Amino acid sequence: MNMNKYLHSLCLVFLFILSSCVAGKTVVSDSADLDRYEYAALTDVMNYNGDAALMELEVKIFDVLEKTRLAMVGDRRIDDLTPSQKEKLLLVRFSATQTDDEAIVSVNFVDYMTGRPVASCKGEFGMGLDKDDDLDGAVKKVGSEIKKLFGGK
Repeated sequence: MNMNKYLHSLCLVFLFILSSCVAGKTVVSDSADLDRYEYAALTDVMNYNGDAALMELEVKIFDVLEKTRLAMVGDRRIDDLTPSQKEKLLLVRFSATQTDDEAIVSVNFVDYMTGRPVASCKGEFGMGLDKDDDLDGAVKKVGSEIKKLFGGK
């Protein structure tokens, strides 16, 4: 019987550690109506000042966004949108950090017309075999949060 209690306690500790190393979080502005947005554009990518090893994130985040209900627009094509379409456009910015212990990816959504931030998603992962696994895990977590906000295809 003591062995069962020990194993149960060990499982609880393991689950606690796992949940602290694998996390996703979303914050939405109280006044944001996310249902009204139909378009998204990755912006400011050329001004990304993060680690050059993380530049592949642009492709990974674009892929995640393409799997939502939002239509992706190249940032150079924004001027081609009608005023009505621009009112339904979100600018998407991302940031990432990575250490030997974990990777964190944050994606912010900003209303194009007002410049007001409306939502932010974050994914953290630290249970991979190496940094690439951690980064992939963080992208999956942030992708899951984004799909919760904007639905999936």
